[in-house]
Amino acid sequence: MALLRQYWKHAQWNYLRKFSASQIPEMPACNHEPCPYKGESYDTVKATTTLHTAPCQVPFYKKPLLIHEGFGQWLWDHEGKRYLDMFAGVATVSVGHSHPKIISAVLQQMNRLGHTTPIYMQPRLQEYVKKLVSKMPGDLSVVYLVNSGSEATELAFLMARLYTGAHEIVSLKNCYHGGSHTAAASTALSTWRYPVNSPSGHIHVTNPDVYHGPWGGSRCRDSPIAPGNRKCQCTGGTCFASDKYFEQIKDVFKFSLPNNGRVAAFIAESIQGVGGTIQFPRSYLSRVYEFIRYYGGVCIADEVQTGFGRTGEYYWGFQGHGVEPDIVTMGKGIGNGFPMGAVVTRPAIANTLKQALHFNTFGGNPIACSVGSAVLDIIEEEQLQENAFHVGTHLLERLGALQLYHPTVIGDVRGKGLMIGVELVCNPETREPLPPSQMIELFEEIKDMGVLVGKGGLHANVLRIKPPLCVTKADADFTVEVINKAIQNLKHRYSYNEESVYCNGV
Repeated sequence: MALLRQYWKHAQWNYLRKFSASQIPEMPACNHEPCPYKGESYDTVKATTTLHTAPCQVPFYKKPLLIHEGFGQWLWDHEGKRYLDMFAGVATVSVGHSHPKIISAVLQQMNRLGHTTPIYMQPRLQEYVKKLVSKMPGDLSVVYLVNSGSEATELAFLMARLYTGAHEIVSLKNCYHGGSHTAAASTALSTWRYPVNSPSGHIHVTNPDVYHGPWGGSRCRDSPIAPGNRKCQCTGGTCFASDKYFEQIKDVFKFSLPNNGRVAAFIAESIQGVGGTIQFPRSYLSRVYEFIRYYGGVCIADEVQTGFGRTGEYYWGFQGHGVEPDIVTMGKGIGNGFPMGAVVTRPAIANTLKQALHFNTFGGNPIACSVGSAVLDIIEEEQLQENAFHVGTHLLERLGALQLYHPTVIGDVRGKGLMIGVELVCNPETREPLPPSQMIELFEEIKDMGVLVGKGGLHANVLRIKPPLCVTKADADFTVEVINKAIQNLKHRYSYNEESVYCNGV
């Protein structure tokens, strides 16, 4: 039996390391036939976009894609070319493009009632909040519906400050919590910050990054893949990295806060998304939560990208850290692309908003509630959380095997479920990021072979893989094949080899 298990493990590892010899990998089949594109010409759409949309919203790619149709995990451009969507509109399309059940829910509700506000009761709101609360642990039982993750962050901060009577919001460096004024103040990525005065009351503490930070190793994070070539300094049942990063936040309280040390809130993503799919050391969040509460603050879990089953093993990312937050913010996947967000909290915290009038015109819109309700049903009926776990683990293991083939380019593979990051470097020892010119070339080539991924991290050198939860193992294999070919071509162009590294091309 032991010999059989060893044989099976060896065969499985050989499969994970197996890559196609073909020049361009074969895309998995799709039985959906898109409609022909009959809109304005590509040049007209591009010119209108350039002239009349905000110039800060720069499209991906040298020749931006004109996306015409979507179905499941697939997208088609105006010329009918098919793409595997492994970014899902920035981790937003949770159950698949144009899902029939969502289309049906929207049409039925639009035929009955398109809009009313919370000044009236309506059944779709009641149905939806009951379903959403049933997914929450403990006393997280009050829902305030908004229109985006940024709005949810703003509202969560307001609630925290009213409830605690304190002002300071503590967040991690490298985090992203939204683009609105106050949400952006908590964000700690220089690439997302404008040279204007930010609202007061925001403190950024050391990010517990076990790959880039001073502490961390192979057993420090909850991922099937170890962080690069870093050795773990953990001993016994304690995490050395968690201890050291926790000391950093204690140090901030000691020197940067008033004598009473009171704060309003601590906010953290369960896995940092925009920051490059950064995972924290085991036990870190649970220790920080306890510490924050000792100083009178509440704990906010940002589930905008990690919620609704994306991490696979748990419905909410915070459950993987063994914590129960006081406030949870949601967005993106909550509506499968429909503009929705939510704040879920305890009754005592929610009651603080009664001190004045607070109103959201579109929050709880009956169409939005119908969409949100359909999303919850689909995740359960189609077992998409389980699929995220199985396909995500398979994809992570295959990417980990790919790292062994390209150790001078792939510095780290990390993530949980279908929340995955692949960090590209030009020196695995110093972890220096792949130069922007090379990153752009590789990014373009992945697209040209039919896969759409995102970019993240401070230097935009992390491939962000966050597809709809309906993707298959065949889709995962195709994605790995495409990334492999793109890296092979990059190494050939820049004479990379496994004995030397080249950080040129900046």
